[in-house]
Amino acid sequence: MLKLLSLRDFAVVRAAELRFGPGMTVISGETGAGKSLLVDALLWLSGARADAGMVRAGAARAELSAEFTLDDAPDAAVWLAENELDDEGACQLRRVVKADGGSKAWINGRAVSIGQLAALGARLVEIHGQHEHQALLDRSRQLSLLDAFGRLQPLLAPVQKAAAEWQAADRELAQMQERGDVGDRIDYLGHQLDELDRESLAPADIDALLAQHRRAANAGALVQACDRAGLLIGDDDGAAAGIGQALAALSKWAPEEPRIAEAAALAESARLQLQEAAGLLEAARDGLDLDPDELQRGEQRLSRLHDLARKHRAPLHDLEARREALRVELEALRGSEGRVVALQAERESAAGRWREAASALSAARRTQGAALGSAISALMQELGMGGGVFEVAFETHPEPRPNATGAERIELLVSANPGQPPRPLRKVASGGELARIALAIEVATLGLDDTPTMVFDEVDTGIGGAVAEIVGQKLRQLGGGRQVLCVTHLPQVAAQGHAHYRVAKSVSGEETFSQPEKLEEPARVEEIARMLGGVEITAAVRTSARQMLEKARKG
Repeated sequence: MLKLLSLRDFAVVRAAELRFGPGMTVISGETGAGKSLLVDALLWLSGARADAGMVRAGAARAELSAEFTLDDAPDAAVWLAENELDDEGACQLRRVVKADGGSKAWINGRAVSIGQLAALGARLVEIHGQHEHQALLDRSRQLSLLDAFGRLQPLLAPVQKAAAEWQAADRELAQMQERGDVGDRIDYLGHQLDELDRESLAPADIDALLAQHRRAANAGALVQACDRAGLLIGDDDGAAAGIGQALAALSKWAPEEPRIAEAAALAESARLQLQEAAGLLEAARDGLDLDPDELQRGEQRLSRLHDLARKHRAPLHDLEARREALRVELEALRGSEGRVVALQAERESAAGRWREAASALSAARRTQGAALGSAISALMQELGMGGGVFEVAFETHPEPRPNATGAERIELLVSANPGQPPRPLRKVASGGELARIALAIEVATLGLDDTPTMVFDEVDTGIGGAVAEIVGQKLRQLGGGRQVLCVTHLPQVAAQGHAHYRVAKSVSGEETFSQPEKLEEPARVEEIARMLGGVEITAAVRTSARQMLEKARKG
């Protein structure tokens, strides 16, 4: 439910704050006072396209905000949570439109896109007016309206489930067909796997091969290095021999001088390490093979591995993973023929279940379509469209495949005057008639949707007298289950409101301003008397206004 609507520098409104409660709130005012601006503000806050021309002249930007309670808007609460925009039950919409045309929007203080603003707005407010009937003119929404009226969700659910299962099987079949001839693919993958299986592709094996190849390629240089180093540190003429001679010179003096003894011990340790190093070099030298055939074999194997890496567009160390991926795909393809047969059976089974469920839904829809047409036709008679007819027309869905919405589409048809053939609701020319038809639909389907706030803009255009009073009564009746905001110029409608705002125009210098004001009982009597009377408001007119208000309260 809408609690608060704030406007700043919006058209001719400098600053205004309107608080709303449950039931029906009427908004009245002189012609041209700007009473429909409140509807325009809600449209902007519901994601409508911004018009920089609505920024008040001389202002840099227009700012609009609205606060809603979510107790009666569970769908909006779920949407906020799913989009991570919830804030402990708060729901605030804000929009700023600059004079240069730029626009920004926020939900609960967080910046959002206009699409997100529209998605939430559709769950909070439904607007019916001279030109705002998108929800009723959308054919998919019309079908949802019929299903809600007939409480057909239990029949719709199996249709949706069977359609989803059919689409899943069909999608997988299409993906398999995109692969082309399965036999050719199996042969191709088999050849690739044979090539890969002939090689040792484990990363450890590849590392060992690379190391072995480097040793074989550098064997000659390694032998020379070992020989040269062995001579330099060996016991014959190398460093070890020199250390042995030094130890012989120091041996007889070591007992006499501790420092000489310590130096001799270190020299002995060094000689032993050099001898060990010489042994290791000799072993390494003996292990080096200068066989050119082995080098060639290693180069050939590395060449094959590099060719495979280029072919599969993978690093050497990823070839093993690539081989396993090909093996998985090959195994899946080898079982694909059986999977195709199974998918075809699943698809046919789902189609059969869909046809059965859709047939039951279609029968119920036709029954409920007739009931909805009768109910709205009866309401149209009360709303000043005597002889008017409302019908629900059915046509087979153009797509032969199972559809989640069922086997048919519908079109809401209306004839507002006797003798005229019913035409699609979206083609009705008169905005006033369209607004009253929308009112009739809302009354007939009261309580069947989750939109907590409904706005009716000038639904009383072109009517008066008793019909105007009936329109007001229907709006008040609607306000018993939903919050209703109604812009009106008729006293018969205004008297039915549970609350009343008047929009008045004033001039200050060279500027014109509109200001909404909530009316209490005395001021409300005066406003309805103004709507009833002419230039001079007499005591009799005020009495009539007071009687209208009392009659509305008594119901």
